[in-house]
Amino acid sequence: MGVSETEAASGSAGADAVPLLDPREGIPPVVADDAALERVIEMFAAGTGPVAVDAERASGYRYGQRAYLVQLRRQGAGTALIDPVACPDLSGLDAALADAEMVLHAAGQDLPCLAEVGLRPRRLFDTELAGRLLGYPKVGLGSMVREVLGYALEKGHSAADWSTRPLPEDWLRYAALDVELLIELRDALAGELERAGKLEWALEEFAAILATPPKAPRPDPWRRTSGVHRVRGRRQLAVVREVWEARDRLARERDLSPGRVLPDAAIVQLALEMPKTPAELLALSSMRNRGARRHQSVWLRAVNRARALPDAELPVPSQPGDGPPPTHRWAERDPEAAKRLSAARTVVAALADEHTMPAENLLQPDVVRRLAWSPPAEVTPATIGGALRALGARDWQVRLVATPLAKALIRLETKGEL
Repeated sequence: MGVSETEAASGSAGADAVPLLDPREGIPPVVADDAALERVIEMFAAGTGPVAVDAERASGYRYGQRAYLVQLRRQGAGTALIDPVACPDLSGLDAALADAEMVLHAAGQDLPCLAEVGLRPRRLFDTELAGRLLGYPKVGLGSMVREVLGYALEKGHSAADWSTRPLPEDWLRYAALDVELLIELRDALAGELERAGKLEWALEEFAAILATPPKAPRPDPWRRTSGVHRVRGRRQLAVVREVWEARDRLARERDLSPGRVLPDAAIVQLALEMPKTPAELLALSSMRNRGARRHQSVWLRAVNRARALPDAELPVPSQPGDGPPPTHRWAERDPEAAKRLSAARTVVAALADEHTMPAENLLQPDVVRRLAWSPPAEVTPATIGGALRALGARDWQVRLVATPLAKALIRLETKGEL
């Protein structure tokens, strides 16, 4: 059955969740041509209030993180399901919604793929982040809808291959329901944030998400191969690099997730064993998979390329980072920094408990580490605040933590512990 907006708003935390089985206006047809897209643009331009937005990808199935379905809902417009493969340019819709707040759950996951099709929010409300700031123990969309509104969402298709065409009706129902109550959830959480004195904090966080530039490509993405820590020698690391790059080319060409072409475990085994012949390669346990065997000649050529490289072209075991070393080495390398880190973590944890939120949302762990490793020459609330801002902390975070952090670090100095 469907659910009315009044019924949704009346749901209460702790009550038995009411199953949400169907969108209130039914499953809308998938928008897959320019004429249908123009009608959606007109409807959403005439709608009012925030716009609920979601996107479905094919992670684990296809190369990259492109969107294969975009869902929107707005008061007065209803729900739209748009196929971004058939309609890859949503800039007209974006222009029509330029003044609207867009509501997403875990916005950081969907904003990149939405930007690829031309949807770029100017104002944002992230219901997952709002839940974190309010201290909800579970912040998945299903958990939040259940706890805040009292309704149970069916979440069975979240890991589906959304590049499938045509999309099954059950999947479309699931996709429509993902935005069915998102605006109601936003309104309820905004009220809670305001009552808790956290609304301005949330707005700063949302603005920061929108202002964050896209992540730069990693210089050596092959180093992220799962299990690469087992590979010690430079020649073996070269095998990881050559096989990873060969796999990436194949995956891109075939539009497949790299792990479906060759698992990371197989790359590591190829590096450790360094087979010389097809027979040796096929004898490896990781080559029993038909997909891995299909491109056996590609993997063998990659191993042989690594074997033939001159020593000067072999990769070094690890790349130096631009931040502090791993914290487990601090006590030995810089005991004073280790004491500062312990004191800073204690302050942040206590403040997070006081304000009922995870410590990482009060101040990112990397900011805490960098501050403890390289504090200002003179520690005062003002210098600590300046250092935190330089590391990306928001104003609300600085207002809460700068003075307590400064006091804690000064206490260490005056006690002679540093």
